[in-house]
Amino acid sequence: MRYITGGIALGAALVLGTLATTAQATAAPAQPSRSGGLYAQSELVLTVGHGDSRATSTIERAATLSCRPTATGSHPAPRAACAQLRAASGDFGKVTGVVSNRVCTKEWNPIVVTADGVWEGRRVSYTYTFANSCAMNDGKGLVFEF
Repeated sequence: MRYITGGIALGAALVLGTLATTAQATAAPAQPSRSGGLYAQSELVLTVGHGDSRATSTIERAATLSCRPTATGSHPAPRAACAQLRAASGDFGKVTGVVSNRVCTKEWNPIVVTADGVWEGRRVSYTYTFANSCAMNDGKGLVFEF
């Protein structure tokens, strides 16, 4: 009888242990799977504002731009903006550094554009100051067209 009681106690302990483990596994929240690392591959926040620098400018417009897996965001033309960034290999200097033959005044009324976030897994923080709205309209590219 003594051995049967011990066997029942052992069996009961195994069953309760299994139930407790199953309950814990069921109660644990599912963790989202991430295949591309900590950050999304291409997620950006773009801004346009008036001022001499990033620190002193007043932001007038902002847009989000996500280029992977598909082009989305609040940017009005995300596909075109992502295509321009891919063509420039993510170099915002190539996007804003476009030179044309347009003649603008030498008025100093600075407009600051910024891009912050992640581009193809790299942390990005970019700032460019245009002398005035004419210079900005001439050189902002599709990325800052919002």
